[in-house]
This record gives sequence, structure tokens and C-alpha cells, in this order.
Amino acid sequence: MKFNLKDKLAVVTGGGSGIGKAICLALAEQGATVHILELNKENARDTVTQIKNEGGSAFTYSCNVAVQKEVRAAFEAITAKNPIDILINNAGIAHIGNLEVCQEEDLDRLYDVNIKGVYNCMHASIGSLKETGGVIINMASIASSVGINDRFAYSMTKGAVLTMTYSVAKDYLKDGIRCNCISPGRVHTPFVDGFINKNYPGREKEIFEKLSKTQPIGRMGKPEEVANLAVYLCSEEASFITGTNFPIDGGFVTLNGS
Repeated sequence: MKFNLKDKLAVVTGGGSGIGKAICLALAEQGATVHILELNKENARDTVTQIKNEGGSAFTYSCNVAVQKEVRAAFEAITAKNPIDILINNAGIAHIGNLEVCQEEDLDRLYDVNIKGVYNCMHASIGSLKETGGVIINMASIASSVGINDRFAYSMTKGAVLTMTYSVAKDYLKDGIRCNCISPGRVHTPFVDGFINKNYPGREKEIFEKLSKTQPIGRMGKPEEVANLAVYLCSEEASFITGTNFPIDGGFVTLNGS
């Protein structure tokens, strides 16, 4: 079976909803045992229950990736019996606004989760990943590579994720670790629905269609499509790929304006 992840131990941050949940389900479907680091305990339990109902194996840990002590404790528990094969840094938060509306506390909050959180998880797992010659996937964004209106702080953090990916990929080549990042465009998740409902009451359908059309392909992505790419990058079929950024954006980066 292609993309077989049987007997692989995977850690996914932010696996309780959206893209993270889809990744957890897809990894489990291919045979991986999935360990979820998540702040929202209820969402995480729902993901674990769904995986187990489908015959898979999953566990959840309450963890704020911005707090190194919590991250270390979670990874110590996870690696007590077996080393990690796969780390997927998916947890992240958003911010809308340009430089002028971005306050210091906004910048600090995004740094703590989107940058320090990725660092904390890679730092806590790198020794284990060296044992297995494992795989790291960091969730970046099209905002890592191109300018997007009113995304100053968010773009800053995702640019850092991209360059951290390149650095780790180069430094750990000799250890057999592959490190790549995925850069989604706009993906239809509960976050998008919540944003529209909160900011555009009564105009939900109109705004949803408008946002969908910002992707040249004419629609938003699906979490499952991002998850399928993640599965491929975790598998032996992608063993020649490291230090690479994978846009999955309906043509946004290359086709906008054409």
C-alpha cells in the first residue's frame, strides 16, 4: 500500500479542528498512532473518538504549545515507550490588521504560538526524531511568500516558520530527518465560518462567495486536501523531499493577476 504509515508514531499540534483534525484522521487512516497536542480538550477528544471508531489509535494531551514546560512534559509522556517518527506543527492563531492596528500585545501573542510554539515542539522532539530519521512538517502559509492585505503580524510569523523549516532541514540532513512546510491558501474551516458570522451577519453567503473567488481556482481548499498532502510528505514515497515549501492554494501565489 502506498503512503503506508503503519507503526509510525505521529504528533500533531492543534489537532482538534480544521486542518489539524483532518491531518490526524488521514494519518490514522494510513496506520499511524496519533498523539494530539491541543488546548481545546473537548475538540481533541472528539478527534480521538472518531479515530478510534474508525479502528485507529490516538491519544490526546492538554498542552499550550507556547509554554515550553507544558510541551516538554507532553513529549516526555509520548516518548516514554517509543520515539517519534512524525511531528506536524499545525497549531496557530491568526490576526487581521496592518502595521498601524497591530499592537505590541498582538505581536507577542502571535509570536508565542506561531513561532515559539513551533520552536518548542521541534526542540522537544528533535532528539527522538534523530533516533528514527523522522519527518517534520510545519504549517506555514501563502503569507510566508507573498504580500497579503491586513496580515502584518500573521505574515511575520509564517515567514519565520518558512525559514525555520529551511534551517532545520539543512542542519539535520546528516541525521536523516526530513523537514518541509505546507503553505495553504484560504481553506474552508470552522474558523472561516466563525469569522464570517461574527463580522458579516446577514451577508454570510455573499462574503463566503467573495472569499472563495480570491482563489484563482474559484473555491476555497478543503482540510482533507491539505491532509492528503501531509500524508504524502510523511510517507516513504516522499523520501527524496526535504527543505521544500509546498503551496496548496488554488493557484493564488502564481496565478493571481494573470
